[in-house]
Amino acid sequence: MAQYTKHPVAAPPTAPPRESTGHLLLRGYVILVLFLVFAHSAVYNLLGEDGAAAVIGVFLLATLGIGVPLLARSHPQPFAWRRLPWAAVGYTALALLSLAWSQWRSATIITWLLLATVTVTGLFVAHVLTWREIVRALASAFKWILGLSLALELWVSLVIRGPLLPNFFDRPEGKVDAQWYWVRDNLFDGGRIQGIVGNANVLGIISLFALLTFGVLFAARARWRTTLALWMLLAAYFLYRTSSATVLVCAAAAAVVLAAALLMRRAEAPRSRRGLYALFLGGGALAAVAFWVFQAQLFALVGRESDLTGRSDKIWAKVLERAAEHPIFGNGFSSPWVPTDPAFDRWIEDHGITVFHAHNMWLDVLMQLGAVGVVAMAIAYGSLLWRSWFFAVDRPRWDLRGDREFSPLSLLPVLFTVVLLVQGLTESTPIMLWGWLLLILLSFKLKSTPLIGVGEREQVIENGRPPRRVP
Repeated sequence: MAQYTKHPVAAPPTAPPRESTGHLLLRGYVILVLFLVFAHSAVYNLLGEDGAAAVIGVFLLATLGIGVPLLARSHPQPFAWRRLPWAAVGYTALALLSLAWSQWRSATIITWLLLATVTVTGLFVAHVLTWREIVRALASAFKWILGLSLALELWVSLVIRGPLLPNFFDRPEGKVDAQWYWVRDNLFDGGRIQGIVGNANVLGIISLFALLTFGVLFAARARWRTTLALWMLLAAYFLYRTSSATVLVCAAAAAVVLAAALLMRRAEAPRSRRGLYALFLGGGALAAVAFWVFQAQLFALVGRESDLTGRSDKIWAKVLERAAEHPIFGNGFSSPWVPTDPAFDRWIEDHGITVFHAHNMWLDVLMQLGAVGVVAMAIAYGSLLWRSWFFAVDRPRWDLRGDREFSPLSLLPVLFTVVLLVQGLTESTPIMLWGWLLLILLSFKLKSTPLIGVGEREQVIENGRPPRRVP
C-alpha cells in the first residue's frame, strides 16, 4: 500500500525559466523592424516620401540606441567581429567609395544611407536573437503583413467599394492607370490582389517567405499548430491570388531544393551523397537545357511573354548600354534608383511611372558598381548558399556524437537563399531593403552561430546568470 512521505526522492517541482521583460521588449522591437522593412512600401503609401524617410531614420537611431549599449557591455555575448559577412560588408564599402566617381552623387548618398541602415539592422538582429527567436520574429512579422493585407482588401471591397490611391487621395476624374493604385479592389472579382504592400509581386514573394517560415515551424512542432496551419492557408491563398510568375518559379525552386536537402539528410554515407550530387548536377543541366529549348512554351504556360514582359528590350538593353560606359567600377551606387534624380527621371518608364530598378540584380550591380561589384555580390551570395546548404544537410555535431536529430529550422536559410537568387533573375529586390536584410542577417548568423540551440550565442542570459550548458 502506497504511503505518503515527507522525504520524496525527486526534487520539488519548479516553475520554468521565464524571459526577462527587457528581452521580450527587444523581441517585440525586432518584429516591428522586420515588419517595417518587409512592408516598406506600405509605409510609403501611408505616410508619403518624407514620412517613410522619417520612419527609417527613427528606427536606425533606435537600433543604434539599443545596440551600442549592448556592445559596450558585451551582453548577451561579445559581438563576433571576426565572423562578419566580409563580402557583403565590402560591397557596402564599395558602394560608399563609388561616391568619388558616381554619375548621380545625390542618389548615391541617399540610397547608401538606406543600405547602411539595413546592414546595421541585419547585424543587430543576428547578434541579439537566437535562431529560434529569429524564425519566430519573422513569422510574427509575416503574420502582421498578411493579416493587415486581408483587412485592407476587405475594407476596400466592402466599405470603400472602389480602388484606393496612396496616401488616401481622392480619385481624380477620368480613367486612372491601375499601376497608380495602392489597392485595386480585386478581392472579389478574381483579379490580382496587392495587400498593404501595394504590389502583387511583392505580396506574392512575402507570402512565399511566410509559407516557408510557417512550414518549418509546423514541422518543428511549434505551439498553436492549428492556428499556424490557418496562417499557412492564408499565405497560400495570397500566393495564388497574386498570380506572379516569378514567385511561382521561386516556389518551384524552393520545393526542388527542399526535396534535395531531405534526400541528403537520409543519405549520410559519403558514397550515397556523391551519387546524389551527381544526380542533382545532371538533373540541373538537363533542366537548364530544356528551359532554353522550350522557354517560349514555358513562358506561355505561366501567361508571360518570352521577353519577360518587356524586360529584355525595354529595360535590360538600356541598363547594359549604361553599364558599358564604366564596366569596371560602374557609374555609381543607387539601389533603388531615385526617380527624381535627373539621371533616372523618365529614363525608363512603365505605364507612365519611372522604373526604379533594373529587374535583374546582376545587371543592376553591373551598371552601378561594375565588374568589381558583381564579383563582390557573387561572393556574398555564393558563400551564403554554401553555408546554408551544409547547415541544412549536415547533422549537428560539436563532439563525437553523430546521431543527433536534424532541426527543421535549419532548412529555412537555404530555402530563403534559393528564393532570393531565383527572384534576382527578374527583380532587383535581393540587393536592397528586405532582400539585403536577409543576406546580412543569414550570412552573419550562419558564421557566428553554426548550430541551433547550442553554444553561448544560442542561450539567452537571464538575470545576469551564465547560459546553461546543453548536454
